Amino acid sequence: MTLEQKVGQMVQGEIKTVTPADLTKYHLGSILNGGGSFPNEQKNSTMRDWLDLSDQYYLASLDKSQGGAGIPVVWGTDAVHGHNNVIGATLFPHNIGLGAAKNTDLMKRIGEITAREVSVTGIDWVFAPTVAVVKDNRWGRTYEGYSSEMPIIKTYAGEIVRGLQGEPGELRTNQQRVIATAKHFIGDGATYRGIDQGDTKMSLDELLKQHGAGYYESIDAGVQTVMASFNSWNGLKLHGHKFLLTDVLKGQMGFDGFVVSDWNGHGQVEGCTNKSCYQAINAGIDMVMAPQDWKALLKDTISKVKSGDIPMSRIDDAVTRILRVKLRAGLFEKGLPSSREVAGNTALIGAKAHRDVAREAVRKSLVLLKNSENILPLRASQHVLIAGDGADNISKQNGGWTITWQGTENKNSDFPGASSIYDGLHQAITNNGGSTELNAEGEWTKKPDLAVVVFGEEPYAEGQGDIPLLTYRDGQTKDLELIQSLKKQGIPVVSIFLTGRPLWMNAEINSSNAFVVAWLPGSEGSGIADVLVADAYNKIRYDFTGRLSYDWPNKEVNTLDDNLAVDDILLDFGQGLSYGEAPILAELLNENSSSQSQVESNIIFSGSNRDPWSAYVGDSSDWRRTVSGQSTATPYGALTVTTVDGIVQEDSRMLNWTGGYESQFYWQAQAPSDLSQLAANGGALMMTFKIDKHPEGTVTQRMDCGWPCSGSIEMTDFFNSVPEGQWSTVGISLERFSKLGVDLKKVTSPLLLITKDPFAITFNDVRVVPNAPEKSLIKCDRAHFNQ
Repeated sequence: MTLEQKVGQMVQGEIKTVTPADLTKYHLGSILNGGGSFPNEQKNSTMRDWLDLSDQYYLASLDKSQGGAGIPVVWGTDAVHGHNNVIGATLFPHNIGLGAAKNTDLMKRIGEITAREVSVTGIDWVFAPTVAVVKDNRWGRTYEGYSSEMPIIKTYAGEIVRGLQGEPGELRTNQQRVIATAKHFIGDGATYRGIDQGDTKMSLDELLKQHGAGYYESIDAGVQTVMASFNSWNGLKLHGHKFLLTDVLKGQMGFDGFVVSDWNGHGQVEGCTNKSCYQAINAGIDMVMAPQDWKALLKDTISKVKSGDIPMSRIDDAVTRILRVKLRAGLFEKGLPSSREVAGNTALIGAKAHRDVAREAVRKSLVLLKNSENILPLRASQHVLIAGDGADNISKQNGGWTITWQGTENKNSDFPGASSIYDGLHQAITNNGGSTELNAEGEWTKKPDLAVVVFGEEPYAEGQGDIPLLTYRDGQTKDLELIQSLKKQGIPVVSIFLTGRPLWMNAEINSSNAFVVAWLPGSEGSGIADVLVADAYNKIRYDFTGRLSYDWPNKEVNTLDDNLAVDDILLDFGQGLSYGEAPILAELLNENSSSQSQVESNIIFSGSNRDPWSAYVGDSSDWRRTVSGQSTATPYGALTVTTVDGIVQEDSRMLNWTGGYESQFYWQAQAPSDLSQLAANGGALMMTFKIDKHPEGTVTQRMDCGWPCSGSIEMTDFFNSVPEGQWSTVGISLERFSKLGVDLKKVTSPLLLITKDPFAITFNDVRVVPNAPEKSLIKCDRAHFNQ
């Protein structure tokens, strides 16, 4: 093989930026689709769309006309709870729920089904399983971990790998098996303060003893790839850590597959950028995931080999490992993706037999924390109110890594064949001669015998899911108020909690007659009714068998050292109730907050819209169009909002005005927000942004308090003073907005931008903060405050 052919095998680009022609020209060894990336950038892509693109890439990789070696490409995808990028696929509970199920046979069957559905689309490689041992629930990827304790990960890792890949040797011949990935090597679940991509501080012995078992078991099961982690170990990024990647993983652990980097993870290594990082390759990265900058990285790597910065022996070792995996996966024999055994068989996507296993997983993952006076199971002939914003919300019950990366901007119609929690309850209750009313706000026409309230965290994924305290929804109490309102009406309440981590929920538990942790159950919400609703003879159909795979907190913060994980535990790992068992909780739990009383920031946007804020665009044709998906435009098309990579993957929104029609972008909540306490504490609207194109005309920024109540600022001169392409964080004081006429007790839109001329800006973070530093605030002479 030529140097160009070899280095091409080591580079992985994203399908948005790599065409089949690119594959032929640059001899790339791999492509991936990131979360929320689809063929032709169409969310509703069909099975045929996926398979056709697989065929195109495969044929392009075999084309030797431009100097290629004819080596089949391997396509990787994040199938972390089923084939979760594909509309209609079977979606299993996230790993935190599977950990509560404590069932190894179930793990293997889930792996088999995931591999089968992925194979239908012609894809050969999945970035799963996650074998993190999660030690701080503030981490935004807590739900990706099966448990906070090593034994569950140890028993699960090998089983899920065998489910995905088959038994040793089977991967090469079985066309319903895919390459698995153990990730993220190593210590990703133990970073300081639970900060995503942070620093894991411990000795090597502790690191391997507490966090290595999943890798040993995966390797024993024959896992073919390992993904390096974003985190550091004692200050050094894993992507550049030769001792851990080469000496420990490949040497001590005996891993003979290949190591793939995470999304631009190489760019975080000291001395590197996304376009250049010989250090990561020398450290032991065999395949570099460079979604957008693959071409520059490819050229730079070739030059670094020629200059001697990368030894040819390192290139040969990496390519040998990649080819070894491709051979073991049968890519040279399996042929055109569409010609394979189950390719294009749409009946297998979301097949009933697959959904039945997912429904079984839901039943086994449920953990009952409270059941006062045996209010559960629900009995025949009852009239049940089903309330809460999670009751009929399939997107919410699936969480992150679902169709889109963060799991946001989905609706029930995006899940054909799936069932909401309400769907299952309604069917089971009415089959027993009972009746239901569905009302998210808890209103009813006939007084119910009891209410089932379904509520929980909004979807999130890595980075954007990090939280400073184990406080539910940043202390918002609307769900608690709903429960308490029903109780005041003499209506008993069964709470179903949707969450990606254990949280401090003492008030909600106290106010509920029964409290069920459903985690993030996936597409088969009916599995919850299987356990909660008795049969027509009031006999239990399925009991609660799930048990906590994480400790459940009794406080929201470690009161001795808030840098450490919460250590005041309400319920221990392994606890949970079955029907008829004695209570495991005190009758009344402490509801007093342990964190210092302070005015908290109101986060509007940080990688994604934060509850209760939603984003909108508009022009004179329609001033209120919801921003959703990868790209949204105003009716006349003069403003487009696009999800882009800012500091990390898909964490920013680019606003691009092309001119011609006055168009606006804004964040708005359904109910007014009171920012007056933030104002009293030196508050300001802080914005992290970069100017992509200076404005060619007037740009106005507003804060609204129920139009026409508003305060506006002409920002043209200020935006023109900021260099293009440079990230900036600046603020406007709330006091200034108040002087402009904004009623800070009822703010409906904290930020609105409007212009009719060309202008482009990318936002990474927008929030209202207390005690804003004076030096970060925009001065009056840099913006025109319209009074």
